[in-house]
Formats: sequence, structure tokens, C-alpha cells
Amino acid sequence: MTRPAPLTLAAGLTITLALALTGCSPEPSASSGGTPELKVSGAYMPRPVSDLAAGFIVVTNSGGAADKLTSVTSDISDDITIHQTENQKMRQVASFDIPAGGELNLERGGSHIMFANLKQRPEQDQKVKIELHFEKAGPIKVELPVKETTYNPAQH
Repeated sequence: MTRPAPLTLAAGLTITLALALTGCSPEPSASSGGTPELKVSGAYMPRPVSDLAAGFIVVTNSGGAADKLTSVTSDISDDITIHQTENQKMRQVASFDIPAGGELNLERGGSHIMFANLKQRPEQDQKVKIELHFEKAGPIKVELPVKETTYNPAQH
């Protein structure tokens, strides 16, 4: 009867070690921040009247972690920046925060995507393809419908 005791002790140590290792494994959860889950809506570009254009989108984050919009790329321009507007003053920024459970609203009269040195000037009812790049989430491809120059969804 002395034989079963060492096996039980060994089995107990194995189970304890397995539980300890499982508890140490990194798994995304709400307590550790989770992951961002991004969705884009409300995208549009007013028809440009020069070699400059602006783009507007809403990025909703239903995930458990914040993210950042870091850049935008498109075939329409090699000079695309993101601008924050405060007190009617525009300044280029390196990124925009997208809080967990929140949204980033780039809207007319506010923060926006700026396209400079357009390679071609899109006409109303065309679509401009862009790709949004984020700090954590993968890139998202979006089509910006070109609206009339004075279009403002807040007024429609």
C-alpha cells in the first residue's frame, strides 16, 4: 500500500502545475483589454474643386480595446494626412484615438482626412477607394462616395 501514495502525489503535482501554467497563459479578455473590433460607416468625400479634397468617416469600435487610426492611403493621392480641427484651426496629427466601445467621428467642419496634390479630380457619384491603417487592427478598405461640393449629412 505504500506504492499508490507516490503516484497520487505525482498526479496532484502534475494537475497543480498544469493549472498554474494555464493561469499564466496570455488570453485576450475584457480585463486584459481584449481586441478592437472596428466598423466604418458614413463615408463620403465632397466633390473637390481644386487639387485638395477632404474625406469623412465614422469608425465604431465595439471591441474591448482602444485603437488608433494612424494613416490613410489611396491611389488618388500620395499626400494624405489626418487633421484635427479645434476652435476653427486645423492641424495635422499623427493619429486619432478610437476608444473601446466608442467611435471616431471625422465630420464636416471638424477633424477629417486631407488629400493634397490629387492625381485626378473625382466627379460627383464616383467612388474613391481608400485604405485605413490602424495601430492594432488590420487595414480596412473603404469606398468614399463623391457627393456634391456642399454636401453635409448633418443638414440632410
